[in-house]
Amino acid sequence: MEPLQIRSLVQRSGPLLLGALIGISGVGVVMLLSSPARGDPILLAEPADIRVHVAGEVLHPGVYELPIGSILQDAIDAAGGFSGEASEDRVNLAAALNDGQQVYVPAVSEAVPPSSDRVGSTEPISVNVASAPELERLPGIGPVIAQRIVEYREQNGPYQRLEDLLEVEGIGPAKLESLQEYVQLP
Repeated sequence: MEPLQIRSLVQRSGPLLLGALIGISGVGVVMLLSSPARGDPILLAEPADIRVHVAGEVLHPGVYELPIGSILQDAIDAAGGFSGEASEDRVNLAAALNDGQQVYVPAVSEAVPPSSDRVGSTEPISVNVASAPELERLPGIGPVIAQRIVEYREQNGPYQRLEDLLEVEGIGPAKLESLQEYVQLP
């Protein structure tokens, strides 16, 4: 065939080739969408519950499993409610709970020191004077972050603003917000 004949053949069959290509592609898409899934599906695990130790003036002190996002009121309810001796106004029923946390409901007759280890208590802890073990009493603060808070304070001087805690590795905006009611700066 001569080049002119080949060009003419391509021009005449071009729309036919384009139609065939579109048809084959369409069939492929339909087959892909209608074919059954292969392999095992990936199942996302449900978030685990948290465990909270409820102590002090409640009817049934103990360790309770609660859904993530629970507040202190949920823990008190799980423990059967306040006892007759509970100092209900010294705990923040709206405080968010964390896994492994202990909450303590003091008695009316009980004096609560300012650096109390009772996380349910509303008495704040001073991050500028507290030791690492005292800081561990804060919700969501374990030994590693407590030590980092102390080390930062020793290297940079006292915390001037609550937001200074954001400079400590492991403390982000959400954790800082959860600490606001438990932390004081002199």
